[in-house]
Amino acid sequence: MTPDCLAHAGLVYEFVLGEEKYTFIEECKNPLSVTLLMRGPNKHTLNQIKDAVNDGLRAIKNTLEDECVIPGAGAFELIAYRELSKFAQSVKGRSRLGVQAFADALLVIPKVLARNAGHDAQETMVKLLEEATRVDSRHNSISPMHLVGIDLSTGEAMNPAQVGVYDNFIVKKQIINSCSVIASNILLVDEIMRAGMSSLKG
Repeated sequence: MTPDCLAHAGLVYEFVLGEEKYTFIEECKNPLSVTLLMRGPNKHTLNQIKDAVNDGLRAIKNTLEDECVIPGAGAFELIAYRELSKFAQSVKGRSRLGVQAFADALLVIPKVLARNAGHDAQETMVKLLEEATRVDSRHNSISPMHLVGIDLSTGEAMNPAQVGVYDNFIVKKQIINSCSVIASNILLVDEIMRAGMSSLKG
């Protein structure tokens, strides 16, 4: 064993928490792992803190693996809705209805965000779409500086990139893929039920 195999700690001390004695090692050089100590007045609160920390760590892990993030606060859904609505105009036949239905379904996310924050969903969506139209009239391209999301505190439109509100790319991708598959399966089951009822009548 050589000195290179050893680590360095700037501060090592013992501290008593409740009835337990803990050894704290701090000010380490190039630490490869850390310990998070969480305390709470009861088990329920401690579980909530634990879940919040786990969610935060997973979000950081996903961001590092994806090497990118998606604008949050409903901004991504609003952009996707508007782009799909434009694309629907170029689609012919019944497929146009499907594209528009998919675009409308994406607006459920900002509507739910507004409703959960205590705001009127329809009024909030009108504000967001009006602001998005104004932003589009001033700029010809989409950039982090030209985003429109919902401010949950006020119910007004805001730029999520400017206040640091983001979603994980992999999570958003999985949600969209899963919703599409689930919707297709539900429609398939509906068709099977109809076919079954028709055969019984015959």
